[in-house]
Parts: sequence; structure tokens; C-alpha cells
Amino acid sequence: MIRRRVLVEGRVQGVSFRDSCRRLACRHAVRGWVRNLPDGRVEAVFEGDAAGVERLVTWVRTGPPGARVDDVDVRDEPVEGFDGFTIR
Repeated sequence: MIRRRVLVEGRVQGVSFRDSCRRLACRHAVRGWVRNLPDGRVEAVFEGDAAGVERLVTWVRTGPPGARVDDVDVRDEPVEGFDGFTIR
């Protein structure tokens, strides 16, 4: 089990980024959350097996159709344990 926190910059709000992220996370049994930040970025925390988490980290580098990702900051963190995946 691993945990990654990502901060995504670009045109990532108003393009269904959070809902697309949630659906993909559920498909890959990744737990955590995703939220819009006031500065226009999206922040997410992914926890699960390495393959599932890395799939989400790879996905956020492009996002859903209509998104433009300019930068992604990825950080390892200690696993906390979540039930499911939520949009905050």
C-alpha cells in the first residue's frame, strides 16, 4: 500500500477533472480524495496498491478531455487509510 499527494496546475477546473478522477480511482480500487483549490489547481491524495496509484498519477498528467495540465507535483506520504474515494 502506498500514498501519493498530487497538485495539478493548468486548466483543470470546470472540465470534470474531479469526477473523472473519482471514477478512475474507483475502477482501480484507489482510495482517497480530490478537490479544487482556490488558486485554480486541483489537489488529490491516492492510496492503494502501487499499480493502481501509479495509474492515477499517470492519468493526472493529462486529465480528462478539455483539460490542459501544465505541471504536476507528486509527493510520497505515509499511508493513513481511507474508505473509498471522495470529491471534497
